[in-house]
Amino acid sequence: MQPAAPRSLMILVAGPYRSGTGDDPHKLEANVRAMNETALELFRAGHLGVTGEALALPLLETAGSTRPGDPVYEEIFHPVAQRLLSRCDGVLRIGGPSEGADMMVAQAQAQGKAVYTGLGEILAPR
Repeated sequence: MQPAAPRSLMILVAGPYRSGTGDDPHKLEANVRAMNETALELFRAGHLGVTGEALALPLLETAGSTRPGDPVYEEIFHPVAQRLLSRCDGVLRIGGPSEGADMMVAQAQAQGKAVYTGLGEILAPR
């Protein structure tokens, strides 16, 4: 009998998007890239790393958002991540200060989901 294979997890990668950027498009893009790079590491380790930004940003464009923080942004951005987290096994908090990422951590804790603060906690041998 073979040992059970480690379970593949779906992890929400939560980090700063707008925090500290002054809404500079290049800084926003760098923050998204950092989350995507983390999600890629999770994928390569056999998990599914996801970001709210991957789902929310195309919806914002389609819905006619003109800038971060406008009414359409407020309607869609964080609610997408909250709904996504409800389907995830946990959240990985990366990066610096971020009210939104901290909100995802609080939601994960309230739902009894795992909260990770570093890739090593997930990628460590089982």
